[in-house]
Amino acid sequence: MKNPPNITAARIVEPGVIELVWSTGETMNVNLSDLPRRNVAFAKLADPIFFAKMARDDWGHGIGWPGGLDLGADRLYELSREQAGLPTASEFEAWMERNGLSLSVAAESLGMTRRMIAHYRTGSKPIPIVVGLACKGWEAKHASPGQPA
Repeated sequence: MKNPPNITAARIVEPGVIELVWSTGETMNVNLSDLPRRNVAFAKLADPIFFAKMARDDWGHGIGWPGGLDLGADRLYELSREQAGLPTASEFEAWMERNGLSLSVAAESLGMTRRMIAHYRTGSKPIPIVVGLACKGWEAKHASPGQPA
């Protein structure tokens, strides 16, 4: 993600789960409980006492723990939207690339401005669920015969 929003507040909801308040006005939880199993570098996060030492960085660009263990706002924003079932900038950009759409063509296809499409593609604005659904519908309508939608 090129322009992630900033984290304005972060608090632990339960071990492994953090509530993040974003500069976009969104508040979403992110569940990091499986991170220690997937990546040995984050093994310490399996300890609830260590996990509780989480802090938001001074600029809102991420969260961290003692010893330099941290996660950036870009990954946290994508992950929190994925876990909430909301469209992400990565998915939106992949949709554009998969279908060979420029900013202008994507904007025309969705009935939006080129500028808004650029915001969605870079992650600087949250993608409404209706836009994510419209992308899926557009792709289904334009799928080649015999090609999965």
